[in-house]
Amino acid sequence: MVSNDKIRFAAVGDLHCKKDSKGSLRSFFSQAAESADALLLCGDLTDYGLSEETEILAEELSAARIPIVAVLGNHDFESEQPQEVSRILCEAGVRVLDGEACEIHGVGIAGVKGFAGGFGRGALGPWGEHAIKSFVNESIQEALKLESALAKLRTPKRIVIMHYSPIAATVAGEPQEIFPFLGCSRLEDPLIRYPVDAVFHGHAHRGFPEGKTVNGVPVYNVAKPLLQRTYPDRPPFRIIEIPKTEEVAV
Repeated sequence: MVSNDKIRFAAVGDLHCKKDSKGSLRSFFSQAAESADALLLCGDLTDYGLSEETEILAEELSAARIPIVAVLGNHDFESEQPQEVSRILCEAGVRVLDGEACEIHGVGIAGVKGFAGGFGRGALGPWGEHAIKSFVNESIQEALKLESALAKLRTPKRIVIMHYSPIAATVAGEPQEIFPFLGCSRLEDPLIRYPVDAVFHGHAHRGFPEGKTVNGVPVYNVAKPLLQRTYPDRPPFRIIEIPKTEEVAV
């Protein structure tokens, strides 16, 4: 239930719902709903992007009777039917974002899957073979979608959900050789132009739970396996509280 002065968001990614996951996530989602006013899902919601997996996930999510906002992850694309994954979730009442924005309890939320490409000086550039240029262009397009979503928001408080990381700090702990496949600095650029209150992502199961953008925005890695390992005494979702503003009706 929404408090008088703060809005609580529960965030988690990398659920990897499988065909045999029926009954295994309901209590988790129910616990999240008891702890927060809205639930944010940061990609890899299914294991192979199958409709059967998504239907099971949708049924499990019915235990969370709070607003749910999600983005897809790379696993949700594995079977080349991400539109079907999104359709099933949307019919279950989940708001799936792909370069769009929405508002929950007066807080603006921008969502995008993101993409790989590397960080800082190690980021891959669009030079050489067409395959390389296409790869880099995918990360550029995801960053542009995020910027477009943020530009549409007029709320005083804003958060971002994505699957890939916008900074290197929250993938630290993974083998350094795979850093370029866990996120991209291009996703950080829109967060500099349109500062937000918090960013959530998943994907890096063995990364680090939190970091900051160059302009000080907190970034949280909420991959469920990471949260389970890092905070074994807590439910594996991250809770943040966003203070209400005068513009938000109480």
